[in-house]
Formats: sequence, C-alpha cells, structure tokens
Amino acid sequence: MFMNEEEPIPFINPIDKDKVAENPGFLPYAHSIGGPAIRPDDKGKVKGLAVSAMRQQTDMQMAQIYKQMELLAEQAKSLQDRKLISEKIYEANIGFQPIINKIYHVYEKKDGGTTLSLVSPKEWGKSLPYNRFIATVRLLADHTWDILEKE
Repeated sequence: MFMNEEEPIPFINPIDKDKVAENPGFLPYAHSIGGPAIRPDDKGKVKGLAVSAMRQQTDMQMAQIYKQMELLAEQAKSLQDRKLISEKIYEANIGFQPIINKIYHVYEKKDGGTTLSLVSPKEWGKSLPYNRFIATVRLLADHTWDILEKE
C-alpha cells in the first residue's frame, strides 16, 4: 500500500469525547484521577492570618516608636537638668574663673544661694560647710555645663 499524497488519511481520536474535556486546564476540579485536589480558599482563614500578621507588624513598629519616645524623653530630661544646674551655677557667686574641661562641684549654701567649688563632697568629709551637695559638673567649650553626678 502506497500512500497517495492527494488523499490525506483522516485522524481518528481513540479517546472517547464524552469522557474528556476540551480544555481540562480551565475546569474548577481535577479532570483525571491523578490530578491534584482543587479546593476553594478558606477566606476566613486567609483573612485571619493576614490580620494576625498585620497586628504583629504594627505592634513591632509601635514598640520601636515607644523606645524612641522614651529615649527622647530621657534626652529632654537630661537637657532640662543641664539647664537648671547651669542657671544655678551662673547665678552663684564664683570667686574664680572656671576653666573649660575642668571638674567643679555645685553646693547649696545655708542661705539658699549656690556656690561653685573645686572641692568634692568626699574631700569635705563630715564637716560639709554647705547645706547640701547639688552636682558635679564639667565646663564645656560652649560654656554649658555637663552634669557628671547629681545628688
């Protein structure tokens, strides 16, 4: 039997059309027994996981912001303390010229005023001639005072 080029042999599909879909990839279910089970998403579970992840992420960010706020509050408190002690020092009677980067001690006098001294509270011993010790400070180059120790 020779094939004649003029007469094409018709294709006969051996698969039964009643048992096979034309486009099996578009079916909402598996088209063969070996195919994966296709189940609809549980929308409640998906939303629950998304909400849980969102809450965890925003809680982490809020914790970071709270830490930053605490740091800023500490810095503001430190700056306020520096300002108050600097004002007390500049209102005090100072009998010498303070030198930059030297350590001094601030005391409250018995009359309520303040004084700046070179003598530390430990060096006075039990005979502190002032009402109370306020702070140990260092004069900075910008003529503000850095607090090294407070009462």
